[in-house]
Amino acid sequence: MKLTNKVHYLLLLFIFSCITTSGKQVDTIKVFSQSMNAEIENVIILPENYNQQTQFPVIYLLHGYSGNHKAWLQIHPGLPDLATRYGIIIVCPNAKNSWYWDSPIDPAMKYETFVAKELVSYIDSNYKTIKNKKGRAITGLSMGGHGGLWLGFRHTDTFGACGSTSGGVDIRPFPANWEMSKAIGSYNENKERWNEHTVINQIYRIQSGAPAMIIDCGTEDFFYEVNEKLHQQLLYNNIQHDYIVRPGGHNGAYWKNSIEYQLLFFHLFFTSAN
Repeated sequence: MKLTNKVHYLLLLFIFSCITTSGKQVDTIKVFSQSMNAEIENVIILPENYNQQTQFPVIYLLHGYSGNHKAWLQIHPGLPDLATRYGIIIVCPNAKNSWYWDSPIDPAMKYETFVAKELVSYIDSNYKTIKNKKGRAITGLSMGGHGGLWLGFRHTDTFGACGSTSGGVDIRPFPANWEMSKAIGSYNENKERWNEHTVINQIYRIQSGAPAMIIDCGTEDFFYEVNEKLHQQLLYNNIQHDYIVRPGGHNGAYWKNSIEYQLLFFHLFFTSAN
């Protein structure tokens, strides 16, 4: 069948529109951090219907040690489809190997301030978001699992929900690992500081109003025991949370599976909260 010029033009326009929409669904942006005087790269994933609604909830998705803002898309290339399925915006910041702390010894490392304040403010100012904690969640893997709970516990006015997958939720059993000493000093010389900078010792901050929370870890993961201890501490303090344990190690296959459960959890939170 021969196409008329008009039909051919409309078909090409439709194909081009689909390609353009798909291409714009994932973008990399630089956000200036005043606290660090630096431009920070972030991946932004928008749902396909972004132009059809006025507000969307946001999930801040944190990478692990040695990762960057691109890590989650490499682990799960289907994140744009999940963003569309659940009607969410996903933001993946590059926090280097900071453990998402404001370092007490390195003034150039202020990633708690950047993610919880500067980045949230930028996203709310430049995207169609729900601009309160009922429309924000934060989670991540490994170092980012620590970050998801560290920031979620310490900024309950910003994040209504938080999570961790394979998270380093108690850093103290690992004093020589993952460059943590560069951010908070050596363990032997700064034990009090290490006690103050571990997630499991931040539970007191949420006893009077915990965010919605999901935590999971594989049974073969080297962080399994500290996740079990955190779970028990949350139970002891009567803090509601979803806790999932299943076979798996500290690897991409586990995280790809895990994040689908977490995104569903946050979707249900957003649906009930708004």
